[in-house]
Amino acid sequence: MCDPSRLPGLDRLADLVVGRRVAVLTGAGISTDSGIPDYRGPGSPPRTPMTYQQFVADPVFRQRYWARNHVGWRRMDAARPNDGHRALARLERLGVVGGLITQNVDLLHTKAGHRRVIDLHGTYARVRCLSCDGLVSRMSLADRLEAANPGFAEAAITDGLEVAPDADAVLTDTASFRMVDCARCGGMLKPDIVYFGENVPKPRVAAAFELVDDAEVLLVAGSSLTVMSGLRFVRHAAKTGRPVVVINRGPTRGDEYATLKLDNGCSAMLTGLARVLDRSGWDARVSVPA
Repeated sequence: MCDPSRLPGLDRLADLVVGRRVAVLTGAGISTDSGIPDYRGPGSPPRTPMTYQQFVADPVFRQRYWARNHVGWRRMDAARPNDGHRALARLERLGVVGGLITQNVDLLHTKAGHRRVIDLHGTYARVRCLSCDGLVSRMSLADRLEAANPGFAEAAITDGLEVAPDADAVLTDTASFRMVDCARCGGMLKPDIVYFGENVPKPRVAAAFELVDDAEVLLVAGSSLTVMSGLRFVRHAAKTGRPVVVINRGPTRGDEYATLKLDNGCSAMLTGLARVLDRSGWDARVSVPA
């Protein structure tokens, strides 16, 4: 196996981040090694995520979503952090990474032990009522959906079941699935996830910009930066004179702003960076190598 500390470009990456405060922005590409597919990476099949307008306006779309999510969320809940997530958590403990913005909803950074995480697009683990704004756990909703649809999930699960990055399982037969409403007010329930066509809450965006402004380098890991919700932070960092490092397989929409672009997997590059710092005895909490 290739030694991650000898990867091409790793020395340049270490030069850019060591001794500087780093903010991290991650996308679906960092979670592929945990078995969660991405949307736009090389070899990914075409995906058309449901929009907010479809979800709230069309009960057929909504039924299809909840049927597929009822099966798919379990696969996401069972996913575990990979070497890339663990390396970023290690870099945070070393004081190199000051905070992390993720476009993913899989909670894998939190599961890896990362402390300062902004879940830009929400998480799969919570459900919100669009009428009373109440929140419930996805686990508690699963019990209600199972009671309304006994055996549905078990019958749908197969060895080759494909689950998208938003916990949407690919199913064809969803017409018999029964939805449930908010137990408190009877309102429409929606995953606490920012859908396409929906705005990220302003306080969350402000917190993310603050994290970037507190840093001296922005490191992007596993994002094609196709949507503006992530690209805006790259543009902001470049505009304010902060170096931008992009680690991603294939081109990204932010390559023109990158000080360094590494066309490689996140797990390998981030593990290599953590090992370089470990071997040097670097610990930003004491400011100098040990």
